[in-house]
Amino acid sequence: MKIIFVCTGNTCRSPMAEALFKSIAETKGLTVSVGSAGVFASPRGKASAHAVEALFEKRIALNHSSSPLSEEHIETADLVLAMTEQHKQLIISRFENSRDKVFTIKEYVTGRKGDISDPFGGSLDIYKQTRDELEELLTLLADQLLDEERK
Repeated sequence: MKIIFVCTGNTCRSPMAEALFKSIAETKGLTVSVGSAGVFASPRGKASAHAVEALFEKRIALNHSSSPLSEEHIETADLVLAMTEQHKQLIISRFENSRDKVFTIKEYVTGRKGDISDPFGGSLDIYKQTRDELEELLTLLADQLLDEERK
């Protein structure tokens, strides 16, 4: 399975989600391919320093270059997980054939609407809160995917 995490600039939330999920999947023995992109990302931008630091605290390296969301991302992904409802709607409007595989993370994992707040420009503590929220949801996602693999 290939999963793409999507946020705005691909410098904070989606790269943190990508790195966290790779770590969680590896720990749980889940076989997935993971990437990230941004709906308004510049190519080859650096990850936010606070995002790098928040993950480093969990012993997860974040060596990342931003990537604009492309048709190739959408076509090759089995699952596209957006950080917000607005991201989800923007992706569906740009890539109409993606409707069946685009969800917000909260929607896919919990079945409820909700956004992952954007830590951009915030303090390290705000980034850590976002990291912790993502880690909780992504652990649940890994468990769901493992259950599906076993069926």
